[in-house]
Amino acid sequence: MESHRAPRRRRARPSRRRPLLRTALASVVLAVGTVAATAYVRAQAHAAADAVSSQSSATPRASASVTQEASVEPAAKPSADRDALLAKAMKALPVGDGADVAVTVLETESGESAAYGGDTAFETASIVKVDILATLLLQAQDADRRLTEQERAYATTMIENSDNDSASALWKAIGQADGLDTANKRFGLTDTTGGDGALWGLTRTTAADQLALLQQVFGDDSKLSEASRTYLQGLMSQIAADQHWGVSAAADGTRWALKNGWLPRSTTGLWIINSIGRITADGHDYLVAALSNGNSTKEKGISLVEAAARAAVSAFADDPA
Repeated sequence: MESHRAPRRRRARPSRRRPLLRTALASVVLAVGTVAATAYVRAQAHAAADAVSSQSSATPRASASVTQEASVEPAAKPSADRDALLAKAMKALPVGDGADVAVTVLETESGESAAYGGDTAFETASIVKVDILATLLLQAQDADRRLTEQERAYATTMIENSDNDSASALWKAIGQADGLDTANKRFGLTDTTGGDGALWGLTRTTAADQLALLQQVFGDDSKLSEASRTYLQGLMSQIAADQHWGVSAAADGTRWALKNGWLPRSTTGLWIINSIGRITADGHDYLVAALSNGNSTKEKGISLVEAAARAAVSAFADDPA
């Protein structure tokens, strides 16, 4: 805004009234400026109001359209309760008398997961062989070395053929339970304890911990190097034909990598049947861990973990029903 100044006056002879005159003139200038500013602001406000009024009256259909579109905007789809969907699917499973089952699943793209009985402890049987090899690979990384030819030979037969002698040799190489437990702390497994002495098959774990282990094997955020992960994934993708069961039952075709475990308990005659791995179903990749014990036969246990794997994947279907 421009400033307002009083007109220049001719020099006059000194007078005692001059200060009073200057004060009076300043007051007049201030008053005029204030009135002008007020008038300007009011004029601008009226102009803006007229513009809004004119626009509203000129385009009533556009305003109505915007309001109508806002009123029919679809609400965001609420995220599904995957645990509830999985629990519902598990109710239909053929669980035999005295048998227990737990399953966890992670959809790798979204990071969503679901669990049923995920904190219940089970003996691992041969699924611990994945953990044994992961531990060996981590120890080799720490020592900045490659696996020896003998270690690689043991690893191949241990994973692909589930050879127990090879597992015992590598169990000893990693330092048995102490070595396994130390590595598992770094892997983020909080409820897994290595078996006593040479009894690696009686390592105790949970489905939640096995899912964490699978994330170390198949995920990018892992303590294992890319080379170590690729090596272990490759072995799990070449399981012997007689072991093509377990979580692979929920996969599309042969797009899976897994390790199974089975063990009849000498004290009860009941079977431990476990399966862990990665599968692809309906174009999505999943990590699945299904654990069970107390099965009256091996066949019933296999049917149970396969049904649990399918139930886990169904919790992520577009139409869970």
